Amino acid sequence: MRGIQDTSNITYRQLMGNGLRYEIPKFQRDYTWDNEQWDDLWQDIKMLTSNEEKEHYMGYLVLQTIDNKNYTIIDGQQRLTTISIMILSILKCLSNLVDASIDKENNQKRKDTLLNSYIGYIDPVTLISNNKLKLNRNSDEYYRMNLVLLRELPIRNTNTSEKHMRDCFQWFYDKMKKEYKTGEELAGFIDGIVDKLFFTVIKVSDQLNAFKVFETLNARGVQLSSSDLLKNYLFSVVDETKPHKSEIEELENIWSSISGKLGNQKFEDYLRYYWNSYNDTVRKNNLFKVIKKSIVNKEDAFNLLRNLRDSADLYLAFQNPNDEFWIGKNEIKDALYELKLFQIKQTNSIFLSGYKYLSIDKFTKLVKYCSVISFRYNVIGGLNPNEQEDVYNSIAQKIYNEKSFDAKDFRSVYVSDNNFENDFATKQFKNANRNHKIVKYIFSKIEEYKYKNEINRESDIFSIEHILPESADETWGEFSNEEVIRSIYRLGNLTLLEKNLNKDAGILGYELKKTIYEKSKLNITRKIPELYSTWNEDKISARQKQLAKDAKSIWNIQF
Repeated sequence: MRGIQDTSNITYRQLMGNGLRYEIPKFQRDYTWDNEQWDDLWQDIKMLTSNEEKEHYMGYLVLQTIDNKNYTIIDGQQRLTTISIMILSILKCLSNLVDASIDKENNQKRKDTLLNSYIGYIDPVTLISNNKLKLNRNSDEYYRMNLVLLRELPIRNTNTSEKHMRDCFQWFYDKMKKEYKTGEELAGFIDGIVDKLFFTVIKVSDQLNAFKVFETLNARGVQLSSSDLLKNYLFSVVDETKPHKSEIEELENIWSSISGKLGNQKFEDYLRYYWNSYNDTVRKNNLFKVIKKSIVNKEDAFNLLRNLRDSADLYLAFQNPNDEFWIGKNEIKDALYELKLFQIKQTNSIFLSGYKYLSIDKFTKLVKYCSVISFRYNVIGGLNPNEQEDVYNSIAQKIYNEKSFDAKDFRSVYVSDNNFENDFATKQFKNANRNHKIVKYIFSKIEEYKYKNEINRESDIFSIEHILPESADETWGEFSNEEVIRSIYRLGNLTLLEKNLNKDAGILGYELKKTIYEKSKLNITRKIPELYSTWNEDKISARQKQLAKDAKSIWNIQF
């Protein structure tokens, strides 16, 4: 992997030995683990101590090399901090035994040896600790002055990170005190796991290479905190100017505001869509490189974060058709509902630019265009979304620069009538139940277009009916096995039917189903017996071709 200096599998004992020291960047994410993660680690460790497992893999550590003894932790701080606090809880148990004069001399030696091996050195005069692990700006003082010195942990006036660390210490302390009664057992617990916990350590030369590693590992399914890297870079730009404390606090507040608003939405995704709304398209794996190049001073960092904060509500509104942004804007609301139904994300950049720089009428037209194009391009055509996103982003830049757009700008991603009609005429929705909302949407739009009968999209009155049933029996003998396989999931074989009628229809033969369809309130279903006296593969194709002609007129843009 490019950018990597070294990769190795090492144990926790090796990680903490030979005078090695690790620092969590001052602006990296605070300590956040809680009961669930602590218990997962505890259960894994218990497997080791009971000899049910010989070793336990702790995952990747991504380290930036400072020199051959000192490293910055790019990813892995939560795990290393937790293990360190767990060991401190054992040192506290040993300290209690010393205070109680229980095997006092030996337990003091055990405590000192473990402290020096895995935590660090404490000056006996100044009581200043020189630790193997240095935490971030919101956590290190509490760690050094309270946890490492095994003091009574303060409860009041603690930040969120400090509270998590205190709770972690207490959680493991309670476990250790309950399970291990002697100093020999406590020391044996640590000695029994430090050679069995091992990590894959990836060493990189700088933050940019670390980001490349993140992207590669994420592609392999390893979830890493690349947003922490971005945050650390932006804050470090400001920190280099020796800022007033209030500046750092302001940055923290802005970052927290953005993160709080986004909730479950990925910060990196939002950042990329925002960036692409007024810049050349940047793919995810190049995003950090491009931003790093553009942020050269603290003014740049502040401007980026403030703009991100100010646009976050709008970004979230695009994902939620029921957001208060769209009250009284029903056309926009309906189009956003459709895009959400289609699971389309490529429009985020063009919408961020469009909402800011277009009139509401022009923005409404923009959203409706994107819905039609997405239905043709993504839902029916199944075409490459990357090319589509490039086009949308170029239009977003045009809107940013010229405050306007034209329907012709979309022509390259507007599937032609001929291609769309052909695609629609052969479209299948395998596992129609999973695609229930899409299929329901399609037939609802056709019902509304042909018969002016509008169906409430939130209604659950109707379900998907397979005219040729999924479990067709001998009453459907006119279909060969091959024809059944080819036909079941074609749109021409599907329709909407009231749930109570659908239950009656079941796997009945077509003659009996016709009498049920005639009872439907939907014209698109009620007219099936009138239009098709029998049902076979040719009739399915004919019906779907007619549906395709209707679709061509419904999902249409006039250039």
